[in-house]
Amino acid sequence: MPTSEKHPNTGKKSRRLQLIFLAFALLLNLIGIGIAALLHMPLQLDTIGTILVSASGGSLPGIIIGFLTNIIYGLFRPEEMYFGTLNMITAVVVVFAARRRFFRSKTKPFLLIPVLGLLTGVLGAVLTWFLNGSDIGGMCSGLALHFCKGDAMGRFPALLLASVLLELLDNAITVTAAILLYRFIPAVRRKKHRLGGIWQAPLSDKMTAAVKESRCRSISLRTKLVLIMTASAVLPVAVSAAISLMLFQRSTISSHIKIAEGVTAMTASALDPSQIDNYIALGEAAPGYSETEQQLSLIMKNTPDLTYLYVYQIQEDGCHVVFDLDTAETTGSNPGDVIEFDPSFYHLVPSLLAGEEIEPIISDDSYGWLLTVYRPVCDANGKCVCYAAADISMNLLTSSITSFLAKLVSLLTGFFIVILSVTMWLVEHNLILPVNTMSYAAGAFAYNSSEALEENVERIRRLRIHTGDEIEILYRAFSKTTADSVRYVTDIQHKTETISQMQNGLIMVLADMVESRDKSTGDHVRKTAAYVRIIAEEMRRRGMYPEILTDEFVENLMNAAPLHDIGKIHISDVILNKPARLTEEEFVKMKTHTSLGSAIIDRAIAMVPDSAYLEEARNLSEYHHEKWDGTGYPNGISGEDIPLSARIMAVADVFDALVSRRSYKPPFSFEQAMDIIRDGAGTHFDPQVAEAFLGASDRVRKVAEEFSAEEPKT
Repeated sequence: MPTSEKHPNTGKKSRRLQLIFLAFALLLNLIGIGIAALLHMPLQLDTIGTILVSASGGSLPGIIIGFLTNIIYGLFRPEEMYFGTLNMITAVVVVFAARRRFFRSKTKPFLLIPVLGLLTGVLGAVLTWFLNGSDIGGMCSGLALHFCKGDAMGRFPALLLASVLLELLDNAITVTAAILLYRFIPAVRRKKHRLGGIWQAPLSDKMTAAVKESRCRSISLRTKLVLIMTASAVLPVAVSAAISLMLFQRSTISSHIKIAEGVTAMTASALDPSQIDNYIALGEAAPGYSETEQQLSLIMKNTPDLTYLYVYQIQEDGCHVVFDLDTAETTGSNPGDVIEFDPSFYHLVPSLLAGEEIEPIISDDSYGWLLTVYRPVCDANGKCVCYAAADISMNLLTSSITSFLAKLVSLLTGFFIVILSVTMWLVEHNLILPVNTMSYAAGAFAYNSSEALEENVERIRRLRIHTGDEIEILYRAFSKTTADSVRYVTDIQHKTETISQMQNGLIMVLADMVESRDKSTGDHVRKTAAYVRIIAEEMRRRGMYPEILTDEFVENLMNAAPLHDIGKIHISDVILNKPARLTEEEFVKMKTHTSLGSAIIDRAIAMVPDSAYLEEARNLSEYHHEKWDGTGYPNGISGEDIPLSARIMAVADVFDALVSRRSYKPPFSFEQAMDIIRDGAGTHFDPQVAEAFLGASDRVRKVAEEFSAEEPKT
């Protein structure tokens, strides 16, 4: 198979040129960043190369260049690493525009300026807001703060407006520069910038169009692989992110609890327990009160995360203020003021009155959402005289957690986009395209002339797929098979038809052998086969025995059902057609039809090996009179030791015997027969089989009535 011919875009020289172009695009991004930094511009100018390479080389090169740009930029400004996703989104939007031939127009490419400006501006503002703990930050912080001076605008709207305006300006420069460079590159050269596959011969334009236009019946292999890879990546990453967030949250709360505990420890050490009552009674007039308050103020000033610091004496009527330091937003209560217990502390009041230590508590009451730590302050006798307390705002902790989550999601999203893009490119050129071209070649196979056959085989050979893996093995086997198929197909079809006819004929011949001796048995064969089908289908619908009730099993069961009484061929006509109940001795002989039938089918299996339906026919013949409780015949086995096919046949066989007219009995009514089946569940019959049969009573009744109408009336 020739493989020497190569696509002009797959040679080593072309690969080197592609790598040089990618390096040039990366350099353009870094130069743009450098220029913006030197001029102290609140811009980045980091997408010139991304736009250029995306327009001419496709999404994968654009995504890679965008990703590498932010990785390198992040080495100098770590916070910029979190914005790599925006650069990759730019690449995707440009590729979308390029595929719709925007760049063949003189004006359409400039539509990317407002589109990218709005898209990256909004996304950048949202990401910046969360990265900074729901506050203004980033390069556009100066302009945003200007917009919200004097409460003219909210902080987030100001950030959003500033981000969009700066991104519009940024994209006006980068898109214009990229368009000029794109038009400078010759069209022939731009085609060589695409990272085409190297694992098969180039396709003709006709075949390329046909492969792209091919439609799957439901979901394409490409889509399935995207879903599988996305799920494989997202699920572990989501779990890891959730665990990381949970650990970070716990760590953040734990660290702030330690801060609060340290603050309360320092506060307690600054207090004179013997003076607490004087402080409450006299306030600032008490000796040492002002000095202690200054120490507490210093503690609070040196603890940036602290929201409130206070000292309370807990009494029955509420919290008596000893110290309550002012904050920028709140004026503290005066000494001696009594503050009611917040609802969140009701359950702790007995412990507080007893002077016990309590665990840190998170509450959301009159003073907001707070993490509170209480420390008892004891006098020389060990009696608790008051509590030193510190509050830390949970909103502050939530901001830290939100910022951590935003960083985590932005980084993981960037890595996910890169990994998915690279993987999909490899899958596309190493799997999807070879498979689709083989599928196209096979679908176009024609048998109308010898020349057409030769052309079909040659078309497949010209694909020259050389992926070096199972796809190549498949291609070689496919090529050989197509060359041989014309010669073999007629012979295979003939043999298949012969085997199928032989199997069906064998069933009918064996069933007719019984039917020819007893008319009621002939109807019995047809009716039980119908009931067996109903039971099997209902059991599958209900999810019973799913590992056994496969399509193949049900098909074999349907084919084998007519043979369940084949052993009666060896039973005397005197016994078989006796117009009265059998004697005990005659019944013993009648029971031998199960083993006799099994022996007949064993001989058939010996002549037709590997016939699954005959295996089931043997089970039906030998075991269909066994009972669930072990009281049946011929072997007296019980429960699931009885083959499932025989347990199904047992219900069908007994039911038909009940509702059918015999020379020695009139038919039972449908309701009586169903009651007998119901009563026999768990003793005579497998409970699940009986349940399925009873559950399909409407279908059973329909079959019974159809055959009843055909029976001769006596």
